[in-house]
Amino acid sequence: MNVFLRALEPEDVDVLYAAENDVSHWKYSDRNQPYSKATLRNYIAHAHEDIYTAGQLRFVLAAPEHPFIGMVDLYNFSAMHHRAGVGLLIRKHYRKQGFGVQAIALLEAYVKAHLQLHQLYACFSEDNLPSKKLFEKMGFQKAGVKKDWIFHSGDYHHVLFYQKTL
Repeated sequence: MNVFLRALEPEDVDVLYAAENDVSHWKYSDRNQPYSKATLRNYIAHAHEDIYTAGQLRFVLAAPEHPFIGMVDLYNFSAMHHRAGVGLLIRKHYRKQGFGVQAIALLEAYVKAHLQLHQLYACFSEDNLPSKKLFEKMGFQKAGVKKDWIFHSGDYHHVLFYQKTL
């Protein structure tokens, strides 16, 4: 399938609303409350801001016949240190089809060509085995463990820190 990265569009608000407010994703983030559609519309309206100003950038992974397969984010962008964090969410019915690999590959090509980044990193819960498998497959290496970093469901969980030099 011919996939590509695109900017968020106003018509993405319903899919974004469903993804951001899916409580099963919250254990992998710092989120513990829902977003309103008004907040997400405002986010989309400002998503055009330059990564050098905003410090982050979100893309939608899409294909001609599939307008919203998932999202891939750059966050904690540092122009000084030429690095950024990577976040990825593939919608449930598109998982285990290789879209995560394609999203990371497209993102890597973008950051090399347009941002001249030297390094990408990803942080994810130790029990997030699909992310561990994906990032290792894409050449990211485990660089550390943040112990007891996330508190979820009455217990503390370790977060793995992976990085890749481009």
